[in-house]
Amino acid sequence: MAQRRAGGRASSLQGKMKKSTAPSCRRVELHHLYQYYATGQTTLPVCVLVRFLNHEQFELTANEETAESLIDRYEIAETARESRSMTFEGFLRYMESKDCSLFDQAHTSVYQDMDQPLTSYFISSSHNTYLTGDQLVGKSHLDAYVCALRKGCRCLEIDCWDGPDMEPVVYHGYTLTTKIFFKDVITTVEQHAFEVSAYPVILSLENHCSQEQQEVIAQYLVSILGDKLLRSPLDHPTTGELPSPNDLKYKILIKNKKLKPQIRTEAERSVDEDEDEEEDIEEEEDHQTKSKFWFLRKAGSKTKKKKVVVAEALSDLVIYTRSIKFNSFSHSKDNQNYFENTSMAEKKARKLVKASGADFVQHNQKFLSRIYPAGSRTASSNYNPQEFWNVGSQLVALNFQSLGFPMDLNDGRFQDNGGCGYILKPGLLMSRERSFDPSCSQRRLTTTHLLVKVIRGSNLPVPRGGKALDAFVRVEIHGVPSDSCRKNTHTVKNSLNPYWNTEMIFSISVPELCLIRFCVRDQTGLLSSEFVGQYTLPFTSIKKGHRWVPLRSRDGCSLDPATLFVVAWSA
Repeated sequence: MAQRRAGGRASSLQGKMKKSTAPSCRRVELHHLYQYYATGQTTLPVCVLVRFLNHEQFELTANEETAESLIDRYEIAETARESRSMTFEGFLRYMESKDCSLFDQAHTSVYQDMDQPLTSYFISSSHNTYLTGDQLVGKSHLDAYVCALRKGCRCLEIDCWDGPDMEPVVYHGYTLTTKIFFKDVITTVEQHAFEVSAYPVILSLENHCSQEQQEVIAQYLVSILGDKLLRSPLDHPTTGELPSPNDLKYKILIKNKKLKPQIRTEAERSVDEDEDEEEDIEEEEDHQTKSKFWFLRKAGSKTKKKKVVVAEALSDLVIYTRSIKFNSFSHSKDNQNYFENTSMAEKKARKLVKASGADFVQHNQKFLSRIYPAGSRTASSNYNPQEFWNVGSQLVALNFQSLGFPMDLNDGRFQDNGGCGYILKPGLLMSRERSFDPSCSQRRLTTTHLLVKVIRGSNLPVPRGGKALDAFVRVEIHGVPSDSCRKNTHTVKNSLNPYWNTEMIFSISVPELCLIRFCVRDQTGLLSSEFVGQYTLPFTSIKKGHRWVPLRSRDGCSLDPATLFVVAWSA
């Protein structure tokens, strides 16, 4: 009921604003809002500020104590502070503060339950982490690991190959990508692993090394990572589930194949590896890419692929993340252990999503699954990660060096929960009683309605040519297929502070999985437009009411002071 009153009040106010001349900046809209509640007075008394917070900002628990704390933080006029009221200047400071950001500031810290098994979380994951460019001639660089870790990435990929003088190297095999030393990668990881998050880091090894150089790899992991390396199972009794992020704080896990306990002889190891060979292991798909073979021939390489046998020293470091081949969901249900995980390319995963979505969801309730981009993506492009989050895959790996829409979604998803790299999956993906298939239209008793009014943009960046923008805003919903859609405002010509005042309504069946993306674009032709800035956040992190949206560039950097001013509410 309160929501309906608030929505009505906001609509009424916006109607009055719509009749007025298009204002020159956001300050004018906020002044209208302030005057509406001040009703002729020069300041807002505490009781009126509480009414504003309840009705317009949907802060339904706000009381006089809440209002007084805002006055203490944002009001600088001494007479107003003494009378426990707020001037327009104080109101403006509040409305332009992070307290009025569209993103719920309570979500900028870790707030979710971190005591569930690792399988219960989306985990920020990168693919070919070492690359700064494409997969054929791009450069490998240690900075790529630093950048990924500072973005909250918790699963890093390391492609390991034999190097000169018994020094293993990291690069994209059978291509002209540059090489870096494995020991330098591990040193970099050790230095930066827990800068932004205390939760565990998984090192996903794509292992092509001889047994001798695998021994060197194992030695480096132990000597460089020290106590951060998880070398044995945790002490608490096993329950047939993986430990939690809290259990594994400040620990680094090795994801690789592992020898079976009884296997010790060379011949038996080969047999074991045949059994565990991953059908979808990345190098297999990579070798099928014609362009890579062309580069292989150009490089004059006569190397033939050899079967990799895991060295015992490296095998011993694999504790909770043993890589095995994926056969089928029924085979996994009957045979897979909780500490074993599978990897598959996007194409195979996509087929499984479409054919057996509910089985995929159930599989991911028990086991970790990693999805990686197709080997044919030689330019290091990315797929849409949402389609695999929809079935609960935890390790949805993207090329972090490739800018654009997929990484916008990834950044939006993982800015939640304090940017720690672990997001608790919604209950519908973890329920053992009720089946969920994202490919099927979701029939729920209630549908969530999201209303977004895009009022204006402020300080939008000037294009290279110096001409002001012909700007419009596209609001996108990314979730299960039946929820995914987008709507545009009209285009405002030649303005860096465009005024749209456009209302959009979305019907959403599975809000728990939805991401909302605001994208400002410059209309360059009848059917063409160019990216200006964007901002993506989870539906569950939206704050209702009059809010501002901080815009980001294509590479995810802040475009401050460029913002959108919106009104958002849902019911």
